Amino acid sequence: MDITNLTSMDITNLTSMAIADNNNNVPSVLGRQTKWEDLFFYQKADVIYQLSFVFCDRFIHLYKDRTRDQVIQAARSCKQNIVEGLADGVTSSEMQLKLLNVARASLKELREDFEDYLKSRHREFYVAGEERYDVMLDYCSRHNKLKDYEPFFQTWSDEQMCNYALTLCHMIDRMMMSFLKRLEREFVTEGGIKERMHKARTGYRQQQDARLKQLEAELPVIRKELDEARAAAEKWKAAYEDLKQRALKAYYKQQEEIKRLKDLLGEEGL
Repeated sequence: MDITNLTSMDITNLTSMAIADNNNNVPSVLGRQTKWEDLFFYQKADVIYQLSFVFCDRFIHLYKDRTRDQVIQAARSCKQNIVEGLADGVTSSEMQLKLLNVARASLKELREDFEDYLKSRHREFYVAGEERYDVMLDYCSRHNKLKDYEPFFQTWSDEQMCNYALTLCHMIDRMMMSFLKRLEREFVTEGGIKERMHKARTGYRQQQDARLKQLEAELPVIRKELDEARAAAEKWKAAYEDLKQRALKAYYKQQEEIKRLKDLLGEEGL
């Protein structure tokens, strides 16, 4: 761009462009999206849902026992509310906390149903100190995904399925409580979306005010440099015109000399 031809409007437009470029640093309003598929408690919740479904299909009568629907719905509610809560967390910390706690409540309901099944059918609870308890606890601690459990769904007894389900329920609950504590700390330190919106808007305005002051402070310097450039251009223009006139004068003088010499030579030849 030729700065010698800049007008006041050009300078104003450049200032506006500089402000627009600075807008890329606007603070974020939306919360971070948690990838729930990578969370161990979600993976275990998925196992619980699938295990509950198979358990009901194998051991609870389709029509004679309403527990079937309650178990499946409680397991599903746990998993789905984890997903919905984490998705809502992008815009609402409050809704995220509420839905994750709903997931925990469904998990506790499911745990109660499995405990009731063992009690009402006179099956055994695995307890600490037993080899089968230690094996179960170790396996559930080290495995989170459905593929690690699904091969056993058709071979475990109802007693085994209940005990594994109860163990997973306890683990999920502890993990979710730890996760909720983390969210609580984030909410206390970062606030909810309304606070982030206010902070972002305030930060944006402060950023623009600071940038505007900077540009206004730089403008006199730019104008001075522009005036100096224009003055230098005028000086060079004057020097160019002077050089041009002297060159033309020398050229015409030389042309006259050439013509005079030719005329002189022509007269002598005669």
